[in-house]
Amino acid sequence: MNSKDELTVFLKEQIKIENQIVDSLNISLGEIGNPAVRGVLKGISLDSLKHAEMYASAVGLLTSVQPALAQEQLDKQRELVEKHIRLEAELIGKISKKLPGIEDTKVRLLLNAILTDEKRHHKLLTKVLEILVRGETITEEDWWDVLWKNVPFHGAPGG
Repeated sequence: MNSKDELTVFLKEQIKIENQIVDSLNISLGEIGNPAVRGVLKGISLDSLKHAEMYASAVGLLTSVQPALAQEQLDKQRELVEKHIRLEAELIGKISKKLPGIEDTKVRLLLNAILTDEKRHHKLLTKVLEILVRGETITEEDWWDVLWKNVPFHGAPGG
């Protein structure tokens, strides 16, 4: 088994584990009376669901050829990611500004956890924009490059 196959097997096992975590937490959430504990556990469940999706995406990247994005698709994805980068930045600013004035340690704990997540989201979205969206795009300019880059005289009469 080569390393790509081993990695694919590993990723598929992780999907199973994350889904088990989701199932286990979701079964227990109804029994939790404390809203803070329930909220944190629900958040962990949602993170595990997200992780399973991300593992599945990684499997897809390893096992199939990803189609190039058309310019229109790129524009929509870039717009969406850029919008959420701005929203995350706003949330980071608001929480960072509010946090120093909060004395309740339980509320501080929750807001610090949210702030950490928002910062992580912001970094991830920035990388998504940089690597995934742009890395899978073939623009009209790229097509012209492919067609004409190595053609002598670039279509003009040679001589």
